Amino acid sequence: MDQLTTVLHTYRDKPGALLAMLEELQEASPGHYLEEQKLRDLSQATGIPLSQIYSVATFYSYFNLTPQGTHSLVVCRGTACHTRGSLGLLQEALRHIGMELQGGEEEGSYTSADGALTIRTVACFGQCALAPVIALDGKIHSRLTVGRLISIIERLRRG
Repeated sequence: MDQLTTVLHTYRDKPGALLAMLEELQEASPGHYLEEQKLRDLSQATGIPLSQIYSVATFYSYFNLTPQGTHSLVVCRGTACHTRGSLGLLQEALRHIGMELQGGEEEGSYTSADGALTIRTVACFGQCALAPVIALDGKIHSRLTVGRLISIIERLRRG
């Protein structure tokens, strides 16, 4: 049984299940993203308009419409983190994987050429007293410096 069939069976006749279905489909995807064809198939199977599915998938920053790296590094860009240097952390992390901010845009998703790491931002983690903060594969790292960030990325790359 494929993942879409499993998801449809699990959430059949459950109102408000779209978020849970999208989450399960994304987690089951090799690149941890919502593949266009899966979204089309979901729309057809559930009768939910594709435009509504895309609205939900693009509203929540949790969802990805492009393949993601094996590891995820999320840099907080909230006020406290910004004033304590998170922009520099973001720029250095991107530089370390051979990328830079596109057109000065801090939002977005940046995946290394080898597919090992995706770097993106979040408005706020709610960890302001520990700023600047990042999350690597869901684990919070606080009071970061550029040196510690580079060390974390290098350890990640070494395995």
